[in-house]
Amino acid sequence: MDTTAPLDRPRLAATIVDWYDRHARDLPWRASDVSPWAIMVSEFMLQQTPVRRVLAPWREWLDRWPTPSALAAEPVGEAIRAWGRLGYPRRAQRLHAATVAIVEDHAGEVPSDPDALRALPGVGDYTAAAIASFAFGTRRVVLDVNVRRVLARLDGGTDTPEGAPTAAERSRAEAWLPERPEAARWSVAAMELGAQLCRASNPGCTQCPVRDDCRWLAAGRPPGPPRRRQLYAGTDRAARGHLLHRLRIRSDATPASVADLFDGWPDHAQATRALHSLVADGLVVAETGGYRL
Repeated sequence: MDTTAPLDRPRLAATIVDWYDRHARDLPWRASDVSPWAIMVSEFMLQQTPVRRVLAPWREWLDRWPTPSALAAEPVGEAIRAWGRLGYPRRAQRLHAATVAIVEDHAGEVPSDPDALRALPGVGDYTAAAIASFAFGTRRVVLDVNVRRVLARLDGGTDTPEGAPTAAERSRAEAWLPERPEAARWSVAAMELGAQLCRASNPGCTQCPVRDDCRWLAAGRPPGPPRRRQLYAGTDRAARGHLLHRLRIRSDATPASVADLFDGWPDHAQATRALHSLVADGLVVAETGGYRL
């Protein structure tokens, strides 16, 4: 393979989309009849959380709150409670805040304009592009970690990029993006290829539909920088999760005492620090007699 020759991007993109049509996972938020709100909920839940852990909470969330208005009418504590063990509970807090803005500024409908989406709490560049693309078919570059890895390997000959997407990455992704109406399908196809085959570890190169054109494979699959392993057990984040879990499982509406919250956590100083941070973040409310969501 001549790694200096230009890639036939339209042909390769069509090949990846064809592979997606035959091998895509049956994920409920990809159905043709789901609402923009359902897609928005999936995008919030899928941030830093694997698909398998999102499936059940996503269905439960939409059964309870089928529209943004339904969630906006509830206290934010209910959103945090329903978030369960998905992790990073500020996503629930921000999703609730986004629904309030949707009700106040967009008549209760998820906006289709990427700039309007980006103005919502908790919606950054990636989430705005994903919602605009997958819910409304807008032609936008959608750069999650899977798409970044596919394009880095296939086109750049390097392993997964570190840090936030660069201007060069965005420019390369734009060059791969077909015109409407194929743009959204290409984005989800590249994402799926990265999730199923072009994995960070143990990539399935022998099954890849574009292996003959992959510059990274042709270069002998050179490794990227070592990835830092994220620890959870025993961290302050784990302590915060423990305290939130203690509040979620309470069967009555009375505030929880410090003793109730700290039960089962061995480090009192760490639990105290975690509780103060939860209150500061607005995830827990301090009241006379204790704490509540």
